Amino acid sequence: MSTHFTIELEQDGRWIAEILGISSVLVYGLTQQEAISKVPALALQVIADKLEHKEINFVLLKKQD
Repeated sequence: MSTHFTIELEQDGRWIAEILGISSVLVYGLTQQEAISKVPALALQVIADKLEHKEINFVLLKKQD
């Protein structure tokens, strides 16, 4: 699975990274690398929370034999 994210430098000097396809996944870091490294962990936490609250539904596309 792959996804795209944006990263930019804020006026206050912090870096902000955001995954465009998953709402609520936005992190700050003191460096560009710190912001980038925080994105996957937050994305997994958000997805897990959505699964727990049944906000994501899985659909079986093809039954495997």
